[in-house]
Amino acid sequence: MSLLTDIRNGNIPDFIKNVAETEKVTVGFIKKGLLDGSIIIPRNIKRVDAETVAIGKGLFTKINANIGTSKDKLDVDYEISKAITSVKYGADAVMDLSTWGDLSYIRKRMLEEVKKPVGTVPVYEIAYNKLKEGKNIEDVTTDEFFDVIEKQASEGVDFMTIHSGVCRETMKIFEKNSRIMGIVSRGGALTARWMYKNKKENPYFEHFERLLEILLKYDVTLSLGDGMRPGCIADATDEVQLKELSILGELADRAFEKGVQVMIEGPGHVPLNQIEFNMKIQQVICKNKPFYVLGPLVTDIAPGYDHITSAIGGAIAASNGADFLCYVTPAEHLKLPDIDDVREGVIASKIAAHASDIVKRPEVSMLKDLNMSKHRRKRDWKKQIECAIDPEKAQALHDVGVSEVEDVCTMCSGLCPIKILDEMEVKE
Repeated sequence: MSLLTDIRNGNIPDFIKNVAETEKVTVGFIKKGLLDGSIIIPRNIKRVDAETVAIGKGLFTKINANIGTSKDKLDVDYEISKAITSVKYGADAVMDLSTWGDLSYIRKRMLEEVKKPVGTVPVYEIAYNKLKEGKNIEDVTTDEFFDVIEKQASEGVDFMTIHSGVCRETMKIFEKNSRIMGIVSRGGALTARWMYKNKKENPYFEHFERLLEILLKYDVTLSLGDGMRPGCIADATDEVQLKELSILGELADRAFEKGVQVMIEGPGHVPLNQIEFNMKIQQVICKNKPFYVLGPLVTDIAPGYDHITSAIGGAIAASNGADFLCYVTPAEHLKLPDIDDVREGVIASKIAAHASDIVKRPEVSMLKDLNMSKHRRKRDWKKQIECAIDPEKAQALHDVGVSEVEDVCTMCSGLCPIKILDEMEVKE
């Protein structure tokens, strides 16, 4: 029985109380959000020892880190280290996007080492299975599409990205569209190729009920993937993207009615002036289902700094209703990220999430900033560093920035305005 079914039957699992305490809301608030679909708690029935994380309206903004092997970089231990690093610095969930190697073993390690919700994109394993046979995605049978879903669900995966919205209806619009970047979603492109080569409908759209039955069996949360997300800001908010979103809204209703928890994935590259619209239209079309966005990146010309372009967009997106931010690292568009890239990506995304929470939940989130300000006023460096979102980096920078003048840093040195004020003995 799924969590959603339990809640509908009036049964409140014990872990809901812990979730409510973490989020600083009531149990009733969590229950209401689950019942109206605005809150989800991705948690496979087999992951009883994993931390419960709630995502949705009225809660703190959550962040996800993508980890995974590629054909060129197949080091499982290193990927697991990256996953552990991402959680250490604040990731609320991790997605295993491995595309090469023993994928079941990698997932097993990930599920053992990461005590947070773990997600996957099953079509990656589907494609890899055929590549091992010297074949391609178009050689996959309908049953094989669902066999991998069942396999991953039985192993304990908490949420899955499924590109059910890449269907004939959206492809018709796409074929007439003049996008610069076309399809940049790997899962979306694989699905589109299968459809094109086989001249058939997307199995995850045509047999959507079959998909829901498997997810319901293991209480896996459905993340409806945006296979037609824009890959550059010039393609943002076009007809293809919006058509897919409308289809995802319909599919989300069907999943929710069935008892499957569901969230919607959102755009990757969006200029600043279109972000608010994108967030608001999703809330209308998808009836406030949790929105999971990649960035969005607000400019295309910053390779090496896309964790910054993403954080800018993420802060605006979350302050306008996005609930879950997928991190972007400095390596985006350039290479598979290393551990340092993962750390930078998580911290940037965490900053964006907190900045948006100051807007969404100021009465709670502002307390952290107020504490920092009080410690700065007192020039209490130790406590400032303890309050920092990345204490290790703050400490390292301060250690090389110690001034000869007592209790100040090398920025202002003896001209520190706070020290000057203190020496004036101004009463406050």
